Amino acid sequence: MSKRISIYRKEHFNAAHRLNSDLLSAEENARVFGKCNYPNYHGHNYELIIKVTGEVNPVTGYMIDMKVLSDMVKAEVIEKFDHKNLNLDTNEFKNLNPTAENIAMVIYDKLRSKLESTYDLKVILYETERNYVEYPA
Repeated sequence: MSKRISIYRKEHFNAAHRLNSDLLSAEENARVFGKCNYPNYHGHNYELIIKVTGEVNPVTGYMIDMKVLSDMVKAEVIEKFDHKNLNLDTNEFKNLNPTAENIAMVIYDKLRSKLESTYDLKVILYETERNYVEYPA
């Protein structure tokens, strides 16, 4: 029986966004997204939890080097999204509504492409203290 273990990395970043769909009218956007549709944007202090699951390497005793994971999250997420307007300053959300759901999926895809396929990955993103998303579910 394999011994799998999970490690977690917690980070935070601050970003502004506006929820708006080009497929909806201005009135529909205002109704669907409410305050989150204000034309001058609004911001969040996002809390990000990365969960990586795998087997411990018998030589190193690591499942994954936490410094490597930390550097990866900083390069792929923090440096690209922290103190940015997601709608205006990032390529990832030029044509994608920056909902918490979409942000979590984008982060997952960015990290998944950098991690060995033997690892399982989960992204948990808190948009507020009470609202968060998890991907994959």
